[in-house]
Amino acid sequence: MRAFENLTRIVRHSFGSSASRLVPRPAVLGGLASALVAMLVLASCGMSKQAAGPDTGAGGEPNPGSPTSGQPSAQFAYSTSELDLIKSTTGTSDWVTVLAAPIKMPASKELYVNASLETGLYTQTLASSKNNKKDTSTASVAIQVRALIDNQPMPPGTVTYAARTQTLSATLEGAIAGCLTTVVNGDGTTSIIVDQNCVTPETIELILTTLNAASFNFVASNVPVGTHTISLQARISSTTSVDTGTASATALVGKGTMIAQIVRAVK
Repeated sequence: MRAFENLTRIVRHSFGSSASRLVPRPAVLGGLASALVAMLVLASCGMSKQAAGPDTGAGGEPNPGSPTSGQPSAQFAYSTSELDLIKSTTGTSDWVTVLAAPIKMPASKELYVNASLETGLYTQTLASSKNNKKDTSTASVAIQVRALIDNQPMPPGTVTYAARTQTLSATLEGAIAGCLTTVVNGDGTTSIIVDQNCVTPETIELILTTLNAASFNFVASNVPVGTHTISLQARISSTTSVDTGTASATALVGKGTMIAQIVRAVK
């Protein structure tokens, strides 16, 4: 308002107070222009601008679907290891948490988890046979994995990352070296007799060692807003059975990476 009053005084001073004396004074034309610029600047200072902020819903509350509302959210989380997650063992007896990571959900959406692990299997079977008697040895081992969100299994549940059943059978006469004797028959012929108690079993052994990388996808629907813990668990189990031979089986979980992403599925 003061800017307009000052402008009025300048106009009156420049042209005079009477309408009949509208003769401009060159010396003050520059002052008139400066006053006009000052008026525009002062007028613009009175304009207000609203700073960008979170989307709000009814009642001025932050919109949960807005990334800027509430606690900050992360669209991506991961956990990785360069060391063996589970050393070679015949079994873990229960689930073992190998990887874990927190993630913040900005809204009720789907959570996609990809889990990649190195899986190593070792199986050994040995068949021991003599006197043409069949002998069988079997070794089985498996690595199972599941993903959890807040300690609850994610679909599709338990997944087998690696498994092997190895069976070896053999029917052998046995090692007879040193168990043979020569007998002269009554008609002058000779016969070779095998001492069955002296025969030692013959053996055949099979050992397999493999190391592979396996990956699987897990998805949880309608995960609520907030911070959640994503964990990956693995367990190792093995069984063996033998007649007179031997068998063993072990497994390990090597390096691994778990990636979690927030996605919106098509309904």
